[in-house]
Amino acid sequence: MKEPVKLKTAVLIAGPTASGKSALAMKLAEQVGGEIVNADSMQVYRELRVLTARPGEADEVRVPHHLYGFMSAAEACSAGIWAAHAARAMQEIEARGRVPILVGGTGLYFRALVDGLSPIPDVPAEITAAVRAEVAQAGPGAHKLLQAADPKLAEAIAPSDKQRIARGIEVKRATGKPLSAWQALPPEPLVAGDFLKAVLVPSRDFLYRRIDFRFRHMVREGALDEVEALMALDLDPSLPLMKALGLRPLMAHLRGEISLEEAVLLGQAESRRYAKRQETWFRTQMISWNRLIAQDLESLEASFFSLIDDFGLTGA
Repeated sequence: MKEPVKLKTAVLIAGPTASGKSALAMKLAEQVGGEIVNADSMQVYRELRVLTARPGEADEVRVPHHLYGFMSAAEACSAGIWAAHAARAMQEIEARGRVPILVGGTGLYFRALVDGLSPIPDVPAEITAAVRAEVAQAGPGAHKLLQAADPKLAEAIAPSDKQRIARGIEVKRATGKPLSAWQALPPEPLVAGDFLKAVLVPSRDFLYRRIDFRFRHMVREGALDEVEALMALDLDPSLPLMKALGLRPLMAHLRGEISLEEAVLLGQAESRRYAKRQETWFRTQMISWNRLIAQDLESLEASFFSLIDDFGLTGA
């Protein structure tokens, strides 16, 4: 079993979309001499800075940011791929005498990093490309290909989930062992240390108001231009970034299928539903994390920095 990277300390901030995570991370980074590492599965891609609410260029000048926009929309970033990059970034940040601050809403990313995932070997790029092409060509019959390669995994994957179908087939082809067998092995955490782990839990009404306001703001700030440019790439709709919140309604508007107002309302509703799913995941899967429950940003910030003080993290 591979030993995790040993670190002195780090701060991990999780929370639903629009909960104020990034602002807290910025303030903390300036206070303690930290650098921010992205833990959001959509913000790893470069094409939709506005629609995925990535930090702006001014924020990146104020505080070093890592793993934001470092991948192309044509690529698929998994939790394992991200965790390997994050562990390396944290090690480099600590080597500079600074504090790694991870922030994001993708709970599986945090789990992969600190609790570990099953030790599945890397799949050669040529096998991945070949399998993805086969799955695309097979269309509705792709699920039968997975059933032949990994019957147990096929039971848990919907026939429409082309990305996970391809993943199951490519792992079996590359390793000779079904993905379901790899997943049954003990997980291997990538990092270990004295970490402060906090989950932001804003009130539902407060969070939904922020989500609705932010989505309209993103549309005003250029989200439609980003979506139009992404559509021009004609990417596989099963790629991760093609599932970005609000993307499909805005694409429908640009195709002339619905009005902009309808697209905004659909994007807001989609974002609220996702926030609810995030909250459920954090509550049930991050049981040992500190839960910061608050009605507004001011009380959330006060609770967060009280936790930081208790943790003993001092200024730079």
